[in-house]
Amino acid sequence: MNNDRTPAPDNPFRSDPGARDAAPQFVLPLVARIERAAPPARTDALETAARAVLVMLADERSTGEGEWARAMRDWQDARIRKVVRRARGAEWRRAEALPGITVTGASAEVRVFPPVPLDGWPKDLARLQVSGTDLEDREAVPPADPTAPVLWLNPDLDMSAGKAMAQAGHAAQLAWWELTDEDRAAWHDAGFPLSVRPAAPSRWPALLTSGLPLVRDAGFTEIAPGSSTVVADHPSLR
Repeated sequence: MNNDRTPAPDNPFRSDPGARDAAPQFVLPLVARIERAAPPARTDALETAARAVLVMLADERSTGEGEWARAMRDWQDARIRKVVRRARGAEWRRAEALPGITVTGASAEVRVFPPVPLDGWPKDLARLQVSGTDLEDREAVPPADPTAPVLWLNPDLDMSAGKAMAQAGHAAQLAWWELTDEDRAAWHDAGFPLSVRPAAPSRWPALLTSGLPLVRDAGFTEIAPGSSTVVADHPSLR
């Protein structure tokens, strides 16, 4: 395991072109269940999406000779794209019928699917909307547990919940890549505890230079290319 956390020249989240751009492009689909009468809380949705990415990475079907392993390798050889769509009612039931994993939070449900070609989404996922994931926290969000991983959001960026869910997933994945096998196993066995919180504006500059895994968005949607979006603060990487 490489302990140097300096971003690689061909980091999958860099905004400038690299070798990953020449590879066939895949995307990891995530679908959030957002029922009109009972939408999930924003923070819980972000945390559930991040855990869903980790669950997919750790699943035995995603590694070795597993049935999703080839798709996972192809996806990780290119840009690490994630797209969050929303579903409710019959849309959600159709999504649940497709191969994937549903991860449940306190109020959120997110289903993650094995990667698909950028232009090859299954019909029942392609028809789902990307917009409409503007969620809010109806209750005060408690402080993050400093003994567990925290994904710190850039306090200066205004992202929709769907965009922020994808960015939290990116950060969780970067942390996963940086961990030793022993630390990965411990995180997995604990059920992937984590928090997602906006960083205090006064602390954000220090997080940017901390050496912790940092997501720089490619700028495909909502925000400018190269924007620093999330810092993954895992205790084992401090």
